[in-house]
Amino acid sequence: MGAKKSLPKKVSGHISGAEAVVRSLIAEGADLIYGYPGGAIMPVYDELYKFQDHIEHVLVRHEQGAAHAAQGFARVSGQVGVCMATSGPGATNLVTGIADAMIDSTPLVCITGQVPSHLLGSDAFQETDIIGISTPVTKWSYQVTKVEEIPEILAKAFYIARSGRPGPVLVDITKDAQFAKSEFSYTKCTKIRSYKPIPETSDDDLSQASKLINAAKKPMIVWGQGVILGEAEDEFRAFVEKSGVPAAWTILGVSAIETAHPLNVGMVGMHGNYAPNLLTNECDLLIAIGMRFDDRVTGDLASYAKQAKIIHFEIDPAEVNKNVNVDVAVMGNVKHTLAAILPHIEKKIYTDWLDRFHKLDTIEHDKVIDAELNPTKSGLTMGEVIKTINANSQGDAVVVTDVGQHQMIACRYAEFRQSKSNITSGGLGTMGFALPAALGAKMGAPDREVVAVIGDGGFQMNIQELGTIFQTQAAVKIVILNNDFLGMVRQWQQLFFDKRYASTEMVNPDFVKIAEGYFIESKRVTTRDDMTAAVAEMMKSDKPYLLEVCVEKENNVFPMIPSGASVSDIRLE
Repeated sequence: MGAKKSLPKKVSGHISGAEAVVRSLIAEGADLIYGYPGGAIMPVYDELYKFQDHIEHVLVRHEQGAAHAAQGFARVSGQVGVCMATSGPGATNLVTGIADAMIDSTPLVCITGQVPSHLLGSDAFQETDIIGISTPVTKWSYQVTKVEEIPEILAKAFYIARSGRPGPVLVDITKDAQFAKSEFSYTKCTKIRSYKPIPETSDDDLSQASKLINAAKKPMIVWGQGVILGEAEDEFRAFVEKSGVPAAWTILGVSAIETAHPLNVGMVGMHGNYAPNLLTNECDLLIAIGMRFDDRVTGDLASYAKQAKIIHFEIDPAEVNKNVNVDVAVMGNVKHTLAAILPHIEKKIYTDWLDRFHKLDTIEHDKVIDAELNPTKSGLTMGEVIKTINANSQGDAVVVTDVGQHQMIACRYAEFRQSKSNITSGGLGTMGFALPAALGAKMGAPDREVVAVIGDGGFQMNIQELGTIFQTQAAVKIVILNNDFLGMVRQWQQLFFDKRYASTEMVNPDFVKIAEGYFIESKRVTTRDDMTAAVAEMMKSDKPYLLEVCVEKENNVFPMIPSGASVSDIRLE
């Protein structure tokens, strides 16, 4: 965009609501928007044209892409992502991305146009009740019908989106409010009556927690994205290293500390690592930090960690005792609560307990990991592709994944040396997430390499965003792991439905030709030697690049905890 010029002066004391929207965004430092214009939001787009030296607007090819791109930007930058759409289908097309952001605690401000206020409720052209539709999947939603409301409502929107446990906010603005004029002044919101985003931390809870930690013989940490959202990486590292407690991660928590850290014992959950899953039901103390006991982590709740005392470090009171009853809840931002408890815990080394993790890790390597990363058969595995990306990125790339087998493989085997490096759709599991999210991630961290790892199924759900990548020339590296199947569903059909592959085999187009149609450099590889060279070539490129890797059709992701089973029932084959 180049150097930003001073803002255009107001022609008079009154400005339009549309200009107030743009000036409010600028006041919040939101200089990047993903969106798609239409009739009900056209006045705002007209002002964006006038302010294009101050705000960059990225024209996506589908509104769902706008929401996911804003998510990718927010997740990697730590800022609030902004997306915009018109009324009716434009607004409803945002909803999947909004729901994804809600369950994964991603701060978004979503602005939609709406029909003029006198037509509300009349079934006017492109009218939908987007407030009613979005309320269950937003932290807050509000419909603006008066121009005077715009600055205050947008200030509240940004504050609510970023404060406490982050999440998406939707502001719907009628067209007449965009055209009307009013005096403009903007004050950032720092407080809302009755809204308390960070609960108070109890000294008594800190004391109880520290006593449990100091007394434990076989403690275990499970950390989630709360560490990253709270910008608590340094405090978390200090806590792990002083306590000496082995620490496992959820898929949204990975990269808070480097994957090679000696106390990092791997991933928990349905396709997590053998040791942390199995030992969840052997530890005497489970320390949950910034995670919400999702069903994919816990498996059967009736048998989850029943032998252990449980401490929950959490910012959202609604998550405490929701799925798992805990002995001590330490409320607050983990950046502050971990720092507060650190002086009260003893420095320890759990040699025998850690050795238990290492022995189980060896079993997993022998039965699963070695065959995935160092295969002897001729066909390519997804794991060896990730291993090759690691060798070229040295663990410094942002890896953005879609949903499916490739997602679990990438989360299991990608190496990370810095935080905010794993961007994926966790709670909602949205196929089509990765391509637009990778675009947003690259724009949020332009100096970092961004690699999108996508299955052939999910890639086609938002394939049109290749056009956005071409137009922006964002140097996203796109890796399609193509097994000609909806792989995760096929795996379940193989294991639990007697190989009845109902509607999971894909007849795919020529992805390389499609990329060439968007003027994106591309290549297809089917052999190990070609794959190694092609990944190196892709990573050296300073432009968008698409690499299709044809992998084994019926490889499965193990370990695996069958749905509804106990974490102790984890299968290695």
